[in-house]
Amino acid sequence: MTLQRVLVLAPTRRAASETFVRANLAGLPFATTAYFGDERPLGQPWRLVYGVAVLISKVLTRLGWLRLAGWPAAVVTKLLMRRHQPDLLLVEFGFHALRVMEAAAEGQIPLVVHFRGSDLSAWTKFGAQKTRYRRLMRIASGAIVKSQPMRQTLLDLGMESERILISASGANAQLFHSSAPGSAPPVFLAVGRFVDKKGPLFTIRAFAQLVGQHPRTDLALWMVGEGPLQQQAKALVRELGLESVVRFWGAQPQQKVAELMREARGFVQHSVVAPDGDSEGNPVAVMEAQLSGLPVVATRHAGIPEVVRHGESGWLVAEADVAGMAAGLQRLVEDPGLAQRWGEAGRRRIQERFTIDHHLRDVAQFLRGISPRSRFQTSDR
Repeated sequence: MTLQRVLVLAPTRRAASETFVRANLAGLPFATTAYFGDERPLGQPWRLVYGVAVLISKVLTRLGWLRLAGWPAAVVTKLLMRRHQPDLLLVEFGFHALRVMEAAAEGQIPLVVHFRGSDLSAWTKFGAQKTRYRRLMRIASGAIVKSQPMRQTLLDLGMESERILISASGANAQLFHSSAPGSAPPVFLAVGRFVDKKGPLFTIRAFAQLVGQHPRTDLALWMVGEGPLQQQAKALVRELGLESVVRFWGAQPQQKVAELMREARGFVQHSVVAPDGDSEGNPVAVMEAQLSGLPVVATRHAGIPEVVRHGESGWLVAEADVAGMAAGLQRLVEDPGLAQRWGEAGRRRIQERFTIDHHLRDVAQFLRGISPRSRFQTSDR
């Protein structure tokens, strides 16, 4: 197949992963047309119809009518495929692919699904629909995942290894650079939504232990992001008496995050499996921090160990190991030279393997090698 035209379908423009969806659209060397499920512009009939169909599919899913939920968006997708005549259908997020997979099967268009984390872990998005995910594995011609654990999940569902690409979303070298942790004050930066899987409360408790072990007055934790746990995080900071050393920045654009990274000693992220099973794919903020030149203190969770080398570019601890995280932070406080060496090692690793350019090159090459699932039978349901 000579790949020229790609039709991209995504559930929303406003998701946390929106930045990386846009990067794919802008950077892939194909003619791409994208539709988003949360867009319903009155002046653009096809986008309006697609948005309404996705909304209906969401409602049916919440009512538990899972098989029926797959048809409204699929019917409209068939019409879109006739309109745009794509060579390939690229769908962002596994749960969204469930809504449109029958259109790809009936239209015999190669379908590639880009999985990003929660869509292969969270109960509501994945666990409750495993039967439909297994059908998706029979329909899809390929899948892109962020980490080895995500790849293993697809293998367990029945997808062949040669149809899976592992490719972290990558960090932007134009933005993230020039950190100097060896000369920076002992300020630690955390970037991410205030949700369970990002572990913000664990991060705060680890920092509290660090503060308790050091009489220094220049220690600080800066937390960038918003989310449902933000007020609980602020209450915990007050409870622990950390108001003077923990700063909440709220949501910030990437340019501001990059600036903050150039003022910090290290980056911290305590990712965990959330109570609903939600898990990271491969946190981009970790890659951005390392590309900047910051050492990373984080957990052995999802794809993080594939990016951060323990004792070489950062410090990794078990999930919920608050004391271990505090010890990793303490090493960076007491030894700025170590922070500098780890930061430089991390920068080299990301430059060699985990930039946006690496991701786009790998995805483009993978998509060019995709062919339809010739043995798939549409009656197999």
